[in-house]
Amino acid sequence: MDVTALGELLIDFTENGTSQQGNKLFEANPGGAPCNVLAMLQKLGHKTAFIGKVGEDAFGRLLVQSVREQGIDTTGVRFDSDIPTTLAFVQTGADGDRDFSFYRNPGADMMLTEDEVDPALIRSTKIFHFGSLSMTAVECEKATRYAIATAKEAGALISFDPNLRKPLWKSMEYAEEKIRWGISQCDILKISDDEIFFLTGTEDIKEGIRMILDRYPVPFVCATMGKRGSMAFFDGQVVEADPFLREDTIETTGAGDTFCACMLHDILEHGIVNRKKEDVKKMLTFANAAASLITTRKGALRVMPEPEEIEAFIATES
Repeated sequence: MDVTALGELLIDFTENGTSQQGNKLFEANPGGAPCNVLAMLQKLGHKTAFIGKVGEDAFGRLLVQSVREQGIDTTGVRFDSDIPTTLAFVQTGADGDRDFSFYRNPGADMMLTEDEVDPALIRSTKIFHFGSLSMTAVECEKATRYAIATAKEAGALISFDPNLRKPLWKSMEYAEEKIRWGISQCDILKISDDEIFFLTGTEDIKEGIRMILDRYPVPFVCATMGKRGSMAFFDGQVVEADPFLREDTIETTGAGDTFCACMLHDILEHGIVNRKKEDVKKMLTFANAAASLITTRKGALRVMPEPEEIEAFIATES
């Protein structure tokens, strides 16, 4: 297995026009950051597996079927007969930025227990990937910590994307504590400009990453900055790449996940040590282009771009 991820799997209800009566219509898209990452990795030719929990309901069955259709191994998915599948309603502003409303109090993804985690899926993987949302509840946090410990013991690289969703935390102090713990565990960190500001209080990306690295010496860090592109920090070096801005952007759901998958793809091919700046710049450019393409589509998991499509897009823009 190339990448195994643990975390939330949910339905993203995204706006899709209005009815004849003038009511907003919402489309049920399979979602959740970890599986978005895995879906893009599948497009890039990798073997992936997901560990998580959904409700034993129509939405849960739809999600598992959708994930399987992408080629992702779902033997690590568990069903909860008492707690329903998590739902998110995503409303998109004129600039494509999103506002989330969650139905997750609790949601099935929070109920994954340590005993339900299949260690074989983790011991066989090259990279173990997780986010902070699997640490919002005690039981799932125990499962996450067990999975990370198992992956470390097996020699896997640990990848972390905080993916901060403020409405899902009981307090911002608690969220910060768990995100900092996640950073302390990882070899690879993908973090957004908003999350850097949340942790450090500075909008200066380089200064913010310096503050994080002073406390947590993560070997390979990528910072995503939306319309300002991205940066990579490794071996004391910094590389930047410009964004690919599009007038046909409709929403940003899955852009960070698509970027993260492209980063992990490159790491699977080339590792995280002794990297050349020009090669990392190529990786950032490819990841920025892929993220840009996904912003022109509704939903993410089922509509990830093909590698050839990304390369062609880069060629037309350069």
